[in-house]
Amino acid sequence: MTIQERRRDLRGRQPVSPRERAASGREARSRVPRSSHAWWEPAPDRRDPVEILLNQAEGRVPELIPIRHGRMVASPLAFYRGAAAIMAADLATTPVSGFRAQLCGDAHLSNFGGFASPERDLVFSVNDFDETLPGPWEWDVKRLAASLAIAGRERGFTPRQRNDVVTGAARQYRTTTLEFAPRSNLDVWYARLDAAAIMRNWRSQASRKAVRAFERNLDKARSKDSMRAFAKLTHQVDGTARIVSDPPLIVPIDELMSEEALQAFERGAVEIVREYRQSLPWDRRQLLDGFSYGDFARKVVGVGSVGTRAWIALLLGRDHGDPLFLQIKEAQESVLAPYAGPSEFRNQGRRVVEGQRLIQASSDIFLGWYHTAGLEGVPRDYYVRQLWDWKFSALIDQMAPSTMRIYGEACAWTLARAHAVSGDRIAVASYLGSGPRFETAIAQFAEAYADQNERDHRAFADAIESGKVPAEHDV
Repeated sequence: MTIQERRRDLRGRQPVSPRERAASGREARSRVPRSSHAWWEPAPDRRDPVEILLNQAEGRVPELIPIRHGRMVASPLAFYRGAAAIMAADLATTPVSGFRAQLCGDAHLSNFGGFASPERDLVFSVNDFDETLPGPWEWDVKRLAASLAIAGRERGFTPRQRNDVVTGAARQYRTTTLEFAPRSNLDVWYARLDAAAIMRNWRSQASRKAVRAFERNLDKARSKDSMRAFAKLTHQVDGTARIVSDPPLIVPIDELMSEEALQAFERGAVEIVREYRQSLPWDRRQLLDGFSYGDFARKVVGVGSVGTRAWIALLLGRDHGDPLFLQIKEAQESVLAPYAGPSEFRNQGRRVVEGQRLIQASSDIFLGWYHTAGLEGVPRDYYVRQLWDWKFSALIDQMAPSTMRIYGEACAWTLARAHAVSGDRIAVASYLGSGPRFETAIAQFAEAYADQNERDHRAFADAIESGKVPAEHDV
């Protein structure tokens, strides 16, 4: 046996050479041509999209379900944001090359944005991981591409403008993957896209108006932290900070249960914090230990997440002027699981956290998970992160075609980096190649799926109008 044959990685597997990995990518083209990714046509036995959404309502907070539906019916893009389960079933019927990576799982354009790194830089990356799971890398790319086409329609872009936006994003994914393929593992791991890099592109390619709007958005993000949340979300009651009540969007814990039940909950919270604490690195546990309990409330967040249990917790540090707001979200099984396979983690909160730590360029220092029976006595999994920490989202409803193209390219870069650190970047780069076939196919898929999304949105609106689906619009 040669020295090369005796080599093993840290899991005991024999490494595959870069040449062999590249060959597997080229070979995959014969099985799954890049042009095949243009295909979309609903299967004859395609599941009713309305039924999929109604099935998702099972196990969610009943009084919040109409709010979710009201948010989704507002527009085709809003519907698409909440329709990850519908598209997961559809993507499972599309061609895949056979290479897997850790997926975002819901990579639409609103699930990317900026946030503070532990080093207090403003970085740009994926920022929603509720559906993260290993799966075919194409699924993330197609989810992003279709969202860009749908958003472009909502903004009134011409077909040519939409094609330019989507093609630019798919091309960026391909070229970034090609750039990462020959780089070292550590180089790829450390790669990240920060606000300064995006600003350089913005200044060189976007209009002055777009640049000013982006700069204002960045300034607003840097002020969006626990102090800002403290000022906006709390008021003083008998000299003590309490979370404001704004039902049904924000409901303090003492409005959800009796005084006796509240006391039992606060006693049980000690065990919850202890389990969550164990999911943090040792140094973060010491930091968390410096805070004490302040208040707790249910908070409605997002579009697709509405109805799952989401909470905010107010913690206090050195004094009442040193707040920390944590967001606690229920983690259910990923919508990808029926098609990509179950998670290796029993706790779905841990699935979310481990996926985020793997593929996000820089993660929240308080990111962790726990399991609890909760208020209803039903065991559920949760994950925890800071509520606001310089978080900013793109102003999609103000984007011009050139601005959306830059933004789409930034989203595609972050997806390529995420897949490069978690999958076989060499094989995928070889599969994608140096020509435009892949991005041409993805642009065709995006338009075809945007048509499908509009049909599904109309069916959903009709179901609401007929009374089959309950809906109400929140403020």
